[in-house]
Amino acid sequence: MKRELPLLLTAIIGLFMILSFFVPNHLVSVPADFLQQCAVIMVAFGYVLGGANALQANLESIARRQQDWPYKIVLVVSLVGTVAIGIAEGRQWQDSDRISMFLYNQVYSPMQGTMFALLAFYIASAAFRAFRIRTVEAGLLAVAALIVMLGRVPVGDAATNWLPEPLHLGVMQDWIMNVPQNAAKRAILIGAAMGVMATGLRVILGIERSYLGGGD
Repeated sequence: MKRELPLLLTAIIGLFMILSFFVPNHLVSVPADFLQQCAVIMVAFGYVLGGANALQANLESIARRQQDWPYKIVLVVSLVGTVAIGIAEGRQWQDSDRISMFLYNQVYSPMQGTMFALLAFYIASAAFRAFRIRTVEAGLLAVAALIVMLGRVPVGDAATNWLPEPLHLGVMQDWIMNVPQNAAKRAILIGAAMGVMATGLRVILGIERSYLGGGD
């Protein structure tokens, strides 16, 4: 029963949630809303569990003086301090004069911006490797990327103002983004949605059991 009961509950709840999308009745929608709220609560407990796990792992590294242990001290102090301040301020943490908002606007947001700025260098390096023209497809990708990058900046568009309007870099990059790029993006999203549906059906039917922690 240790495996059969979770599989049965997963199948029943999964089928019930699918049914709630097609049956507009309060006998179905109300329990479905309750289950969704329970899922949100479980996710919140997951954050708590993740924080506790992060504390345990980093405290052990600090106690053993493992590599980069001073940075782990900063992580632990920041984690505990932020949680303590948030609990102390309660629901008013979003007010502009609160310490939580100060930490978010003056510490977290600049650090996040710095991380995204560093990503630009990795993207440039990856683009340099990807745009090595060895095949026709790679050549088309490189040309399209060059048109989009130059068409996004005023200098690139101004350099082609003397050409007919359909050949302006701004016009061409708009066409690339709106037609072939959108078509490819939608195809990827459709494929991802089908993958999610297939995974969900595997879980509901009991084929996928890795979430039980014991593999197959």
